[in-house]
Amino acid sequence: MKKLFFALTLSYLLLGQLGLSQQARAQCVMCKSQVEAARAERDDYDVAGLNKGIVYMMTIPYILMGTIGYFWYRRTHPKRTPVA
Repeated sequence: MKKLFFALTLSYLLLGQLGLSQQARAQCVMCKSQVEAARAERDDYDVAGLNKGIVYMMTIPYILMGTIGYFWYRRTHPKRTPVA
């Protein structure tokens, strides 16, 4: 039951993250200035690819830390044996 709950929770969080990434906006000053310069050259410059790249780079540290935390938890909390 715990494994099912963990799998469903993880799936829900990952799908939620993917769904919310569509609405993310670039906040980096360097990225903003680069987009403004590119738009000055071309009016049809699309920033969707830049925003997706930023969201992708932002999620990698969370995935890595979650994986490390999971394995750390599994190592420090051994399986409990049922008391008979």
